[in-house]
Amino acid sequence: MKTYSPLAEVQRYQIEVLKKAKKDQKDIAAIPGVSSSTLSRELKRNSG
Repeated sequence: MKTYSPLAEVQRYQIEVLKKAKKDQKDIAAIPGVSSSTLSRELKRNSG
């Protein structure tokens, strides 16, 4: 089982840029080291 490691600031920035560019969650999850579940939680946490 993998150990938890928080997203790096660079990864969060990449997610933000791709989200603003209207990319699908599937495309955004292609960022190395970001699982789809991690991405889902990150988007949910920062959607407001």
